[in-house]
Amino acid sequence: MSIRGKAHIVGAYEHPARNLPNHSVPQIHAECAMAALADAGLSIRDVDGFFSTGQLGFGGVSLTEYLGLNPRYIDATFIGGSSYLAHVGHAAAAIAAGKCRVALITQGAKVRGVIRGAKHTADTPEFPFETVYGETNAAIYALAARRHMHEFGTTPEQLAAVKVAASEYAQFNPHALLRKPVTVADVVNSPMISDPLHRLDCCVVTDGGGAIVVVAPEIARGLNRPPVSVLGHAEAIKHGGRGPNDFTSTGAVVSAPRALAEAGVALSDIAYASIYDSFTITVIMTLEDFGFCKKGQGGAFVASGALGPDGVIPTNTDGGGLCNNHPGYQGGLVKIVEAVRQLRGEATPQTQIPNCRLAVAHGTGGGMSRQASVTLVLGRSDA
Repeated sequence: MSIRGKAHIVGAYEHPARNLPNHSVPQIHAECAMAALADAGLSIRDVDGFFSTGQLGFGGVSLTEYLGLNPRYIDATFIGGSSYLAHVGHAAAAIAAGKCRVALITQGAKVRGVIRGAKHTADTPEFPFETVYGETNAAIYALAARRHMHEFGTTPEQLAAVKVAASEYAQFNPHALLRKPVTVADVVNSPMISDPLHRLDCCVVTDGGGAIVVVAPEIARGLNRPPVSVLGHAEAIKHGGRGPNDFTSTGAVVSAPRALAEAGVALSDIAYASIYDSFTITVIMTLEDFGFCKKGQGGAFVASGALGPDGVIPTNTDGGGLCNNHPGYQGGLVKIVEAVRQLRGEATPQTQIPNCRLAVAHGTGGGMSRQASVTLVLGRSDA
């Protein structure tokens, strides 16, 4: 069964704050939920499907009680930053199967002021082999960046071009955490975090969250907001269990072509891309894996200005995780929100892509040793 056109995003909301010391995490979920439903022209009473990561309480059950929901369908999938893109695909499939008609997806997080170092998840299979040595996401992605440099000649200046593009967009986003444009020199001269990744190669760390409302076509037709069609969705898991793990590629190698095929569109049809940008190297590898450029040419591609408003593929026009927002170390939901804004024509005027009809949103969960990748293809209802 294909989900193409069988569900529509009618509500989208990104919490405007990046530091919420006086909020609880459930409050953030609730504020985002109510705002997204208001954006859609719906109420909490209309919701019959609920999707969250299940990190807050018992598999999402605690949040349904807090929000006053009694859903007939619930999904607490957690695959890191890609979770929320998976939720959209799962919601579309549930709607197509008649399991629910109005699906609510929420995110809430508080991490600013919290000191975190190595991971301490002793119940995971990899713990005795990796985590005890102080493995961090920055270190894992630094290994990927170093390998990419070794194999393809990618330079720190090319990595920096991703941050520069994000900052040029972020200056027009009043809610972005980092609004000041930066130069390549600023990036490569910022403190080293994990060689070769500098501080400005890394995403911001924020509180906040957001929410998405996905509905059946008959519901969308009765609303006044422009619907965004869910055209394609695909997921892929990357790990080393099947042999050598290529640190220069992401799971998008698998998920992107599958999602585009379900949508029935070509990569050349895509006008805008929301690409997960936990680190600058993440963007370069993902763009290559999508096929926007050949493998190994991502550095030169981004350095050419390809991500800018007049480039080959405008990317992360809200400033992305590198400058705007990355709630709770999981930036996937924000990727969907900005894609919806672009397709509705509601992005900031300086960053709106003219006649944006088709967009991709892509999420990455985890590191390079084991990773979940989820791709969505979204389109205007008349696309």
